[in-house]
Amino acid sequence: MSLAVVFPGQGSQSVGMQNDLAEAFPVIQETYAEASAVLGFDLWQLITVGSEEELKQTAITQPALLTAGVAAWRAWLSQGGSKPELMAGHSLGEYSALVCAGVIEFSTAVMVVRKRGEFMQSAVPAGEGAMAAILNLDSASIAGLCEQVDQLGVVQIANYNSPVQTVIAGTSAAVERVGQLAIEAGAKRVVPLPVSAPFHCELMAPAAQEMAKLLADVTFNSPQIAVLNNVDVATESDPEAIKGALVRQITGSVRWVELVEKMVTRKIHVVVECGPGKVLAGLGRRISRDLENRVLVDQSSLRDAAAELN
Repeated sequence: MSLAVVFPGQGSQSVGMQNDLAEAFPVIQETYAEASAVLGFDLWQLITVGSEEELKQTAITQPALLTAGVAAWRAWLSQGGSKPELMAGHSLGEYSALVCAGVIEFSTAVMVVRKRGEFMQSAVPAGEGAMAAILNLDSASIAGLCEQVDQLGVVQIANYNSPVQTVIAGTSAAVERVGQLAIEAGAKRVVPLPVSAPFHCELMAPAAQEMAKLLADVTFNSPQIAVLNNVDVATESDPEAIKGALVRQITGSVRWVELVEKMVTRKIHVVVECGPGKVLAGLGRRISRDLENRVLVDQSSLRDAAAELN
């Protein structure tokens, strides 16, 4: 049975995430301790007893979710979980996939995503950008609406999450107007997202430039496990090509629908979501009925999946 492992991005975080796993698997807190040594503060303490507002700060969310994904992967391996044929991550989650595939050292990745969060946070002044999820309207129609209102500012599709969920990002006025037009065009609902910056759109160009400079000095290796990237829906073996895709991902769309469909064409049968929450499993079920989706959110789900898929 062919297996893929995927890692969630921003939006999957919550205070207390992985508490249950930490009770059974020492590697969870050990992984957070590694990250804390890089960050200069106790990350485990923050996600265990900190506030949701703290955890939503992009420069904290990104290393927290990277660490959660890597910790779950290590717990999976400690229980004899099989290594997959393919990995992928949703936006930030791509860094978790690259760590677990041997492309980048974990401690280095913690530093990189902390900087990524800072760059993205500072790219657009607070309040000037926005993101919204549009439900039950096809992405081609949404792309057309974005083109209609471009005189109001930047607005484009940030995430192709599922056939019934597309996320837009851009300047606040343009995002709001597309949302209004989407409802008129038949969308079931438009949900403003509680994010601190408009990710995956042209407004993130300053962050992409900073990331290109940062990654130029970071050592990447060829992957030991193939990683499907977000921006091209492709696997790369050349370290410089992997870096390039990560830079372009900052302003480019997360093509999750195509990515999951690519898994199907590559004969993947089971997808394991490695990290907090069940967001990607939910999206996967909406994209394809040909895949079995499993999650690693607590001791029982991890042990059951490792035993059944070994």
